[in-house]
Amino acid sequence: MPALPSCLLEPLWDQFAALLPARGEFAADHPLGCHRRRIADRTVFEHIVLALVHGSGYERISTSGCSDRTIRRRVNEWAVLGISEKVHAIALEAYDRMIGLGLDEISVDGCITKAPSGGEKAGRSPVDRGKQGLKRSVASDACGVPLGIVSDGA
Repeated sequence: MPALPSCLLEPLWDQFAALLPARGEFAADHPLGCHRRRIADRTVFEHIVLALVHGSGYERISTSGCSDRTIRRRVNEWAVLGISEKVHAIALEAYDRMIGLGLDEISVDGCITKAPSGGEKAGRSPVDRGKQGLKRSVASDACGVPLGIVSDGA
């Protein structure tokens, strides 16, 4: 059973696939010149949608055809390419055309969370005795549609 009906999943995939770089069936930079075939982007995309719809981790939705490590690796690869920001911009544009964004009232809120493992965005938290922290800020329109998310060291 698919996570979304095909009438919703097909347009999503079409928009997403247009942002992906062209890739061959095998990696050209592999030292031996050959290895297992790359799992199709469409398969990984459907697993990611399934994880988002059900709110579960990649381990729970992985199958014999697509492991959780493959999903994580591909998500990281697509994040480096900046595809999520482009998809967010496309989604906002489509939402604005179909329903309309309420830009007359914009709400901005933030929270400071712990970051015990550190990371490139973590910083000294003023509310937690100087331990590692992360501040997340979100801007939303009048109906609660997220317009932008920013994170920085606390």
